[in-house]
Amino acid sequence: MADTPTRRRTILKRSGIGAGVFVLLIVLLILFWSWDWFIPLVESRASAAIGRNVTIAHLHVRLGRVTRIVADDVEVDGTQQFPDKLAKVKALEIAIEVLPLIRHRDIVIPLIDVRQPAVRILGDSKGNNNFTFETGSGGKSKENQSSSGPQLGVLKIEDGHIHVDDPKFKALADIDVETRGAPDPFVTPLPKNQGEIVADGKGRYAGQPVTLRFVGGAILSLRDKTRPYPIDLQLANGPTHVRLKGTIEQPLTFGGARLSLNFAGPDMSLLYPLTGVPIPQTPPYKVTGQFDYSKSLIAFRDFEGKVGNSDLGGTISAVPARIPTINADLHSRNVDLADLGGFVGSKVPGKADTKTEAQKKAAGAAKSGSVLPDTPINVPKVKAANIHLTYRGSHIENPDVPLDDITARLDIDNGVIDLKQLDFKVGTGRIASSVFIDPDNGMRTKAHADFDHLDLSRIMQATHAFHGQGVLGGKADLVSNGNSVAKIMANGSGGLTLVMSGGGDISALLPDLAGLEIGKAILSAIGMPSRTPVQCFVADLPLKNGIMSTDAFLLQTGEARTVGQGTVNFRDQTIDYSLTTRSTHFSVGSLPGPINITGKLSSPSITPGAEVAARTGAATALGVVLPPLALLPTVQFGVGEAGACRAALSDVQEHPAAHGQAGTRSRAAHHPRHTHH
Repeated sequence: MADTPTRRRTILKRSGIGAGVFVLLIVLLILFWSWDWFIPLVESRASAAIGRNVTIAHLHVRLGRVTRIVADDVEVDGTQQFPDKLAKVKALEIAIEVLPLIRHRDIVIPLIDVRQPAVRILGDSKGNNNFTFETGSGGKSKENQSSSGPQLGVLKIEDGHIHVDDPKFKALADIDVETRGAPDPFVTPLPKNQGEIVADGKGRYAGQPVTLRFVGGAILSLRDKTRPYPIDLQLANGPTHVRLKGTIEQPLTFGGARLSLNFAGPDMSLLYPLTGVPIPQTPPYKVTGQFDYSKSLIAFRDFEGKVGNSDLGGTISAVPARIPTINADLHSRNVDLADLGGFVGSKVPGKADTKTEAQKKAAGAAKSGSVLPDTPINVPKVKAANIHLTYRGSHIENPDVPLDDITARLDIDNGVIDLKQLDFKVGTGRIASSVFIDPDNGMRTKAHADFDHLDLSRIMQATHAFHGQGVLGGKADLVSNGNSVAKIMANGSGGLTLVMSGGGDISALLPDLAGLEIGKAILSAIGMPSRTPVQCFVADLPLKNGIMSTDAFLLQTGEARTVGQGTVNFRDQTIDYSLTTRSTHFSVGSLPGPINITGKLSSPSITPGAEVAARTGAATALGVVLPPLALLPTVQFGVGEAGACRAALSDVQEHPAAHGQAGTRSRAAHHPRHTHH
């Protein structure tokens, strides 16, 4: 067909109409375009990524070399148990550079701007919470994932707020978060100073008021391996203060940390909610050291400080797990044993009485007859962690105790306490002990102690009344259960053996017993001068079901020889004992003879007394009721040959007792039991 002018005009006309329709459609698309059409796609991708439903009210995109995407009113749902929104964000803006994405598929994000974020962290007493995400891959790093990832620039947080409410940790707090000093993200190159993230919070944690202040580098600078990431965290939980300050070279892995950690407060036991490490009560403390962290180990290294009057240093490390493993290697140059009182249930210096009124009444009622502490032994939450501890104290500073140094080795596994070693140096000798406690088995306790060649001059130094020298040896065993010293002794079985060969005067050997002024009364009753020298002392005292009996009790002085028989009942804290004395110079008439000590340990009765015995004279039989040869192995135990005691026992054999009973409450002569030696 010929190309006529009419046909050409028709074609041009149709083409013009088509082009006009296309242009019109473009104009209409521009006029009516809405980025909100893509909201369902963005919501589904975001929800799948974090495992929570994400909603967006509006979506805005400004195209250009740097495309800026803004999502308004972003919300993240909570859980069925915690229906409140986990997070709300007034506006979330992300800037993306287009050319690197097109040319090299590199994701360059110069700016993330989060405006008015509000996060609610909620939990319950059973440990459930609203911030644990259950996704197939969310929150888990992938080994094969590109190590470079997106190139991030500046993160801005404007007017952020975090609310925490978790009854399990007794936590209720509000934290304000914002970015300060953030640079212009579109300046090239980006300034090294990308601002800092600042968080200020207050509320309550573990039942105590809590305040915190955190100042750190900009969050996105965490990925910058060329600059250390700065941290300054200050936390006050009740009277406990913690500060962590320094830098981290590899922030995402916490590698290359140069952080100083400082703890200070009135009592280390208050650290448990912050550290998860159970510690008994202590006096006021302040320690500073280096903190390091990795996925497999948390360490507080080379710290030094003071706990009460004692210095403390060493390293503590923890292997994170559901039940963490704590390894501690501690040391002190000078230690006051009073500062360790919380570990054995005694009063810690400077601690106020926190007993309830009922406890105070019970304690007041017990004062009339009780001399043993009934305060529960402070066994912390031992199942919270497995602990392996060594401790060395080079010098013990306490004028009231005769100890020179201390070495301890402790293991706690699954709540079982195994104090493998608790040794004290005493002059040229040593006290070596061990304790095993199973809290799940009625506080089942096994304890053993050896007293080896103890220097009496060092022991008596604490009495300020020592004259002469000598050696003390022996051992002690105890198997029992109970949560206080009084209950352990009331239920205990075992025994105590002590031998002293040569030594101080009698005033040093029998001071005020258990804090009660009966020592001088006993000396007066048995007719001994307060400063007569002690030549030999032997005691072999078995303990069975809370009752301590006597297999042997001999006291040889420069003036007389005293033999004891009887029992001490720790169940009701009473004593039923007799002491029979004879003069080593045979001046029998000048000595009062046997006496009886009976009644409550707190206030025993001593009869017949010096005056009554003097009237009875020869009518009172004097004697020694123990076979001396059977004691020779006991004498040698812990003191070597013990010549003074050997001589004293030989003298007993050469000058036996008069016939008859040794006192109204004395036991008949019998062979001592030595099966436990």
